[in-house]
Amino acid sequence: MTSRRADLERPPLRERDLKAAVTQDGFVTDLRVVQSTGSTNDDLAAEAARGAAEGLVVVAEEQTGGRGRLDRRWVSPPRAGLTFSVLFRPAVPPQRRTWLPLLAGLAVQQAVQRIGAVETRLKWPNDVLLGADRAKAGGLLAQSAGGAVVVGVGLNVLTRLAELPPGASSLAAEGAESTDRGTVLRAVLRRLGVLYAGWVAAGGDPEASGLRRAYENVCDTLGAELRVLLPGGGTLTGIATGLDASGGLLLRTAEGTTAVSAGDVTHVRKVG
Repeated sequence: MTSRRADLERPPLRERDLKAAVTQDGFVTDLRVVQSTGSTNDDLAAEAARGAAEGLVVVAEEQTGGRGRLDRRWVSPPRAGLTFSVLFRPAVPPQRRTWLPLLAGLAVQQAVQRIGAVETRLKWPNDVLLGADRAKAGGLLAQSAGGAVVVGVGLNVLTRLAELPPGASSLAAEGAESTDRGTVLRAVLRRLGVLYAGWVAAGGDPEASGLRRAYENVCDTLGAELRVLLPGGGTLTGIATGLDASGGLLLRTAEGTTAVSAGDVTHVRKVG
């Protein structure tokens, strides 16, 4: 009885229907749904090494070794959220590939806000925030895989608040209009295809493609006073003023403006 109830509350994704829906849009070339895996990013990195084509998507109903930025674990109950990775082979200058995870985060933000009708924002570099309280509901992780780039996405959809850490949320918990995981996944992948095509056509230029402005418009980090724990252990404090040419965060400190390409960002307060 418990299993049958869980199936009703959290139905499985239908691979055939999803594949038929998203591959006709042009960007997604193949989509696979696996019941359980350690990491969809690792799975796609292995596929990339074997020469897999751009546009391959792997979705896991359960991910046992998922990780977020700074090697933090990303854990979600089976069939409660979306955990998937996408394989890219962007024909843009290497120095512009750093914009790809920001582009993917923007695709998630735009798709979720449109179909969920819930306020959706981003925290640099790629946390997905929901609602007036800006609770974290998702995150992204990009990694190089030879000449390819793999971007992984984790998004809480049907996850209950009792199953989440403090300060986190989900589409269901925020009362989103759409909490069907298949619908959300299709919307994200379609938006991703549109943004990616425009960015590649512009040679990866964040200005010509409109990517920088679009990301900055929905990024709660900009204009906030921040404390940034750097990978090497140092700390910076200042006000985020924008993004640099590589998508790094521009931070105005007491010593001047500096660019941050990676770090653990804490929003201290909104300025102004």
